[in-house]
Formats: sequence, C-alpha cells, structure tokens
Amino acid sequence: MDAPLYHKELSEEDTKRLYVTPALEAKWGNKISMETRITDGQVLLAGNKVRRCKPKFVDYMLYLDDAHNMPIAVIEAKKNTLSASHGMQQAIDYARRLDLAFAYSTNGSSFCEHDFITGTEREFAMCDFPTPDELIRRYKEGKHLTPEQERAIRQPYYSGQNTNAPRYYQRIAINRTLDAIARGQQRILLVMATGTGKTYTAFQIVYRLLKSGMKKKILYLADRNILVDQSIQQDFAPLEKDTHKINVAKDDPATLPAYQVFFALYQQLVGDDDVEHYSRLFRPDFFDLIIVDECHRGSAREESRWRRILEYFDGATQIGMTATPKETQYVSNMSYFGEPLYTYSLNNGIEDGFLAPFRVIGVQMNIGDGWRPVAGQRDIYGQLIPDRIYDNKDFDYKIVLEDRIREVAETITAYLKKTDRMAKTIVFCADEEAALHMRNALNNANADMVQKNPDYVVRITGSDDIGKSKLDYFISVSQPYPVIATTSKLLSTGVDCKMVKVIAIDQMISSMTEFKQIIGRGTRLRWEDGKSHFTVLDFRNVARLFADPNWDGPIEIDSNFGTDSNDDTDASTDGETPPAPVPPPQPPQREPKCRVDKDGCTVKIIHQTVSVYDPQGRLLRQENIIDYTRENLRGEFASLDGFLRQWSSEEKKKVISDMLTERGIDLEQLKEQQGMQDVDDYDFICHVAFDRKPLTRRERANNVRKKDFFSRYSAEARAVLEALLDRYMNEGIYEIEDLDILKLAPFNTMGKPSRIAAIFGGPEGYNRALRDLEEAIYTPAV
Repeated sequence: MDAPLYHKELSEEDTKRLYVTPALEAKWGNKISMETRITDGQVLLAGNKVRRCKPKFVDYMLYLDDAHNMPIAVIEAKKNTLSASHGMQQAIDYARRLDLAFAYSTNGSSFCEHDFITGTEREFAMCDFPTPDELIRRYKEGKHLTPEQERAIRQPYYSGQNTNAPRYYQRIAINRTLDAIARGQQRILLVMATGTGKTYTAFQIVYRLLKSGMKKKILYLADRNILVDQSIQQDFAPLEKDTHKINVAKDDPATLPAYQVFFALYQQLVGDDDVEHYSRLFRPDFFDLIIVDECHRGSAREESRWRRILEYFDGATQIGMTATPKETQYVSNMSYFGEPLYTYSLNNGIEDGFLAPFRVIGVQMNIGDGWRPVAGQRDIYGQLIPDRIYDNKDFDYKIVLEDRIREVAETITAYLKKTDRMAKTIVFCADEEAALHMRNALNNANADMVQKNPDYVVRITGSDDIGKSKLDYFISVSQPYPVIATTSKLLSTGVDCKMVKVIAIDQMISSMTEFKQIIGRGTRLRWEDGKSHFTVLDFRNVARLFADPNWDGPIEIDSNFGTDSNDDTDASTDGETPPAPVPPPQPPQREPKCRVDKDGCTVKIIHQTVSVYDPQGRLLRQENIIDYTRENLRGEFASLDGFLRQWSSEEKKKVISDMLTERGIDLEQLKEQQGMQDVDDYDFICHVAFDRKPLTRRERANNVRKKDFFSRYSAEARAVLEALLDRYMNEGIYEIEDLDILKLAPFNTMGKPSRIAAIFGGPEGYNRALRDLEEAIYTPAV
C-alpha cells in the first residue's frame, strides 16, 4: 500500500498537494477547508518585551455542509516517509479541542481514523476515505440525531460585512446550545470568559433559532442599561428591525407582538415597588426563549428578581450566560441552570491568543502594615481620630488619608509617563466618594494632559450623570478621550472596554467573582490597534486571589456570601437602576469617615514588585524589572571582563542590543524608566549588571577630545570624525555604526559617502578609523 510513495522522499506540502488534497476533493468537494487557523497564537510577556507565538492551524477540516457551519472531522497530513498514524495524536488533540467526532492522520499513502463516537481506530487506503454521506450517516446514527436537531445545526450562521465568522469555541457553544434545545433541554448554562464574545455567541444562537423557526419570541435580560444598549447597537444590530427595548411605562401590550427579540432590565420588569410589570405586558407563554446575560451578577436579592421572571415564563427555554458562575449557600446559578453546557475559560482564551496576558505590579506603602494616629490627633474637620491601627481595609472606607490618595495618583501617573500617557486606564476605588477624590488627585498629577483636554480624567459612576455620559467615548476604540476613568463598581463587569491597558485596583476585594470581572476589563486583545497585554497596578494586595484554587475554575464557592465583608453583594448598586435595598430589622449605624490631610500622615511608596502569572494564575516570577535585567545580563556575561571583551570584539555593537531584545530586555525603555537616557547602553549594562558607575555620552565624548586622538588624521578626516563623535554624543553608538549616516547633515555637505570614504583611503580605511574612534570612546580616561 505504501511502496509507491517511498521511491522518493516528499515534503509534507508535496504530500498534501499530490495525494491528500486530490483524494479528499474527489469525494468532499466544497465541504473542505484547508490550512484552517483555529487559534491566534498566545501572547507571551518576557521582561518588558512582548512576543506572539505562531497560531495553530489544522491541515484539513471536513464539514456537514457547504456553508461550513458544522465541522465533523479534522485531518493531519505528514510527509510520506513517516507512518500514516504519525500525526494521529495531533489530530486527536485538535479534534478534542474543536469538539469533532472524527480525527484522521495520513502520509499520502493511507489514512488512519479515530472515531470519537465508538472509540475505535482503523487504517485504510486513500481511495477508501468515507464519502460525506457515509460519514454524516455514521455521525447521525452515533449521535442519535433527530430531524429537529439536524435542521438546527444545518441552519447557517449570520454573516455580514461587520460580522466575523465564529471562532472555534463560539461555534462549539452555539452548536451545543442549538443541539440541546432541539433535544428539548429547557435550562442551559454557558460559561465564557470576559472578552471571548458571550453576546456575539448569544446573537448567533438567537439568529439561527429564529431563522430555523425553532423559536419565535425571545427575551434578553440584563441588569444594566449599558449591557442592553451595547448588545442592541453592536452584536444584535443585524436584527435591528425585529428588536425592542422594553419600557414598562410606555409599552402597549397590543403592539408588542410585532417584535421578535426583546431586551429588558430585570429591575424594570420587577420594579422597586415590587410590582411585577412583566405580567401586565406579557402572557406567561409569550416568550419561548429567555437569555440571562451576566447571570453571575446576583445577590440573593437580585437573583430573586430574575428568578421570578423566569418562573413566570417557565415554559420558555432559559439560557444563563456568565464568565464566573456562582455556587453559594444563598445563590445557586448552577443548581438553577444545571452544569455548564460548555466552558471556555480565561486560561483557554490566553493560551489560544484570543485574550491578552497581563503583569501585576504590586505597590507597597509605608503604611501597608498599618497606621496609627498620634495621641490626640484630629482630622481636618477637627474630629478626634479614634485611636486604633488602620490598614488597607480601612483606607477610604473608614478613614481618608489625603496623602495616600495623592501617592496612588502619582504612582499611576508615573507608570503612564514611563509607558503611554494615552493608555486607557480604569482606577477601581473604594466607593463613589473615593472615586471623586481619586479623579481630583489624578487631574492634578496630569495637569499637562488635562490642559490639552479636560476629559483626560473623568469619574464614571452610577450617580454621576455627566461621568456616565462619557462612558461611550471611554470604551470606544477610535476616541482618545477620556483616558483615565475612576469608578467604584460601574465598570467592573459587562462593559466592553476594548482598549484598556492599565487597571489600577485601589479597593478591597474579597469576592472571586468581582476579582475575575475586574481583571476581565483588560483581557480584550487588540493586537492590530497596539494592545498586546495589560498591566494591573495593585495597591491593596488583592493579587493574593490569584493563589485561590477557584481563580480560573468553573465554580466559585463563597462561604461569606451575604455578609458585610463580601464586596460582590453591592455589585449592582453603582448601576443606572439599582435594586431597592432590603432594610434589615436594625440597620447598623455607619461610622463617619475621618479625613486626614497630607501633614497628618505622610505616605510613600517603599517597594514595587513585578509579577507575571500563567493563565492558570500560577506565579511565574515576581521581581523588580531591573533585577530581571541584571539576572539576564549576568547569565549572558558571567563577569564584567567577559562583557567588555565581547563588546570590544563586536564590529557592530548593535549585535549585543539585538541579543538582549530577544531576551525580552528593552534597554531604551529601561533607561527611560531610570532617567538615564543620556547614558550609553555600554554604561547602562555595566551599571545594572556589575554596579559600575556610568558615564554619560557627553562625558565619554569629552574624554575623547582630551586625548591626542584626532591629530593622527588629516584636516578633512578629522572633520568627519569630530562630526561622528558629536552624533555619538547626541544619539548613541548605533547611530554612527550605520553607514546611512553619511547621507545626513553635516556629512552630506562633505560629499557623497564614497567621497568621504576616499578621505580615509576607501571603505576599509573608513571602517578602521570608525573602530579606532569607538575604541577611544570606551577606553577609560587616564
């Protein structure tokens, strides 16, 4: 069977072109896609550099239909000198990831098949590859597909100019949902990490159900206007003529049947007065599908609202969508919707390259272990400050330290100055009052940017109507302002902040749900727009939650849910239509905040650490970026003498810079962060790695001028070398190593590059003189 192909070794590409593709096209026609990309390639953080891994491709995918809605098999091809089964494990891995029923491997001489339905494997000749009808028949029989299920999965996706084809995990979620609904499953839970397209997935589910006729009236429930409006204006825009946003005060029940897809806040359907407005507008059998967006966002109080709605429309299929399902003694989304039909986690998204990785900068202050007022100290209102030790859980909650707010604002500003002043930034504060204080402090710390545009810093909270009016501009990819948004809860979940590059956490967080949602604000990856990763500035040591076993797990178990210490119980109180609080029998008296001015408590940053985590939340490393650079430099150059020898031996010094760049070390950015832009890379490396006192480029140039260096050259040659030394002083060593410099001023007034080289006796003489100049630059002054 294999002999004809082994007469000549063929590459994998030739094997596919000559044997595999013709064998498949002869039977499968348009039901094939080749070199299908399934991931975008993981983004890796290395030091202060970012690189992207290669995307994953499958050689061939086979589909149930010409429209490529439902893939059924994957095929991996290898060169003809390998066995037919050589690529089987790879094919199985891809098929498992893609949720396919069949995996194949081939060397162009025969095929090997792995059947996931039966668990069996077999090998057969190229000409015996199953036809579409045969494979589809086996799939339908093995999966026991009903005509209703087959009709559902064959329904095409929506495709339009502004709508991308679904990613593989979105397709799995969509197809599994349609299949479950066709089988009669009434409650469905989909778990998809923030930034992976839950709303897009919901739209494709709705679109295909409507077009197939399986569902006719659909209700989309959320708990914030921004979530509803984003969905209507973006992902659900193709259904614009068929959608309606419910207004309980104005809607006429007689006109509502004209629409197919309805959007509503569950706080409106069950009003603050506890009136069930939905029963006035709709009969219990009006909707046949209900989708609850962000169904994790429920305290016991909030959950009771959407549960009452779902119980009223209990005949409808009900889908819960969330990034962080919750299972507590008070709230049980899992028990209501059942086990997740499909889960695509933050871990999956980062590893596939669809979500952005991040680093955490932990900021420690001199009051991190606690601050105690001196005896008899009073706040700015003249009130006696209670004598106790205050720590992170008190700052901005029970006591306001003005100097701490200033220090946090200046630390955020310093980071932006070192990286990108226009990087979209969210600052999560203790409450709305703290968000206002922080906005004011950031305004003053960034007065130069505010002068250019007063919306550089804004507060966006539930009670701030002016701030909320800036939200659309803040989350826009094309709008540069606002740049920094301070908030409490409003931006913590659901809001699609595509370009956020910095998340500053200055609030206490004990809820894993809220922590995941806050981290999720930065996970959108916009590689083409310049967003490859994001940074978390942690002022409250909340990064400890990465060590929680539920960091990227499907279920959060929160034993403290419903207690005062659980921040997530207030997750909706910053929205446009907060639910009415349920007053306890004896409401606790809230302790008034003390406010201490900058002279009453001086706050300073004492330490910063840079932490990089893997997608599972495991700590990969934690270090100061300079320490990271020092470690890598010493790993490359064991001693100062070793570095000096290599630097001297390299004809082009940029070889060393390029080598360090590959290690993830950007010397220029590091020098800027250390305020050492006027220092040569040579001196910076010696300083960081070997604690050697650096000289500036100007100092090195002046040392050359003090030596008897230029006297050995003619007047013309001396003029060229002096101009080169000036360029070194202003630009650096790499500038004068580039021959193109001879085309620039002042060299272009001395003649063409060939004429300048002739002054030194030709190109070799010019290069020799340049090396002598470099040796003079780096030779210590006597």
